Amino acid sequence: MGFLDIRSVITGILLFTGCFFIVVASIGIIRFPDFYSRMHPAGKSDTLGQLLILSGLIIYEGFSLVSIKLLIIIIFIFIANPTATHSVAKAAYMGGVKPWDKEEEKKENPDD
Repeated sequence: MGFLDIRSVITGILLFTGCFFIVVASIGIIRFPDFYSRMHPAGKSDTLGQLLILSGLIIYEGFSLVSIKLLIIIIFIFIANPTATHSVAKAAYMGGVKPWDKEEEKKENPDD
């Protein structure tokens, strides 16, 4: 085997892409204007980033008990993250958190 075999290359690409999605999700959480808009990068990009990182670890490890455990974690994340995001958004809506309105912002800042 050489210095960069195909398994290492694929693992590196998946890990880098997963970290990229998590960083982009973090930036999206900061940049979006309201609670509901911030839920989107937290729920979608974060889940995808975790999937890519864990898939990279599965490929790096090869077929073993550890890779089966990582696959079970991926399945759990795919079930738990969307469910938790939906539950938090529904609780916020039921609690009276209003969605962002661009017209409302213009009324508050007439200089724009």
